[in-house]
Amino acid sequence: METLTLPGFVNTHSHAFQRVLRGRVAGGDFWAWREEMLAVAAGVTPGGVRESYEAVYREMRAAGYTAVGEFHYLGLAEAEAAVAAARAAGLQLVLLYAAYARGGLERFRQPSVSAYLEQVESLRESGTTVGLAPHSVRACPAGWLAEIARYADREQLVLHVHADEQPREIEECLAEHGVRPIELLAQNGCLGPRTTVVHATHADDGELDLLADAGARICACPTTEANLGDGFLPVERVVGRGIPLCIGSDSNVRIDPLEELREIEGIARRSALRRSVVPPETLLRFGAEEGAAALGLSAWEDIRVDLGHPSLAGIAADEIPAAMVFGCSSDVVAPAGR
Repeated sequence: METLTLPGFVNTHSHAFQRVLRGRVAGGDFWAWREEMLAVAAGVTPGGVRESYEAVYREMRAAGYTAVGEFHYLGLAEAEAAVAAARAAGLQLVLLYAAYARGGLERFRQPSVSAYLEQVESLRESGTTVGLAPHSVRACPAGWLAEIARYADREQLVLHVHADEQPREIEECLAEHGVRPIELLAQNGCLGPRTTVVHATHADDGELDLLADAGARICACPTTEANLGDGFLPVERVVGRGIPLCIGSDSNVRIDPLEELREIEGIARRSALRRSVVPPETLLRFGAEEGAAALGLSAWEDIRVDLGHPSLAGIAADEIPAAMVFGCSSDVVAPAGR
């Protein structure tokens, strides 16, 4: 088998337990879908995490992801089970351990920000690679955001947070704080070069300027954002400001890094009414190097692309990056160990 070696794809944002919702049509919008998701989350056990996450992580590994950031808010024992599942699947994991002060389910929440940071410390002491993850401005009040930001800066840890996924989220933040979500993050010290804002679908120009000035990243999850009716990332305005992009499978409605990258460019083309908004080599970097940087990884496993795959038949060597992004699915990734 003739193959091409490339950096492995990095899945910057995953909620592996949501895989069981794949294919369900219930829920007329994001908020109705969220009720379905909460019902699933209520019944998850550590044993269930250990078994089901390994299957999801093996699916990711087969698709060409060699590292994943698991944005985890199901509890400490379940976090430890997720770590074991990734190890068994041969997938490098960064546990993005979520802070949750209010809303959601009781199992998501910590009684105080100090209790949250104690849980983070216990995971780090066990050898787990951890990132900080204030879930959102809905789930974390300003005081929590500021304390978590100080800890992240002191310990040089990555910080990931959902923001600007839904218009209602922005409206509620404006009503409570008088500013938009990314503005609130900036006010509380959460933006910096180790910060990744997940989605940013409805970020306005002022918020995008804040991200660019801080050197922060955006993680786009196009297959999930399409499935939930979130809207369209303003790709051209993001890349025009030099804001680095990375990708995530999020709810795992699809696990295919090439599809995520293709959707990023597809959104950009439909918005700009022209082709080649983001070069394919740049898109592949979004899928690999930028994701690794978002997770604080300096090394992660390579993948091999099967150059004999029918999707690549007759493709010249210099056109392979474009052919992969625009004409292939993840089955062009050669099985590991072959």
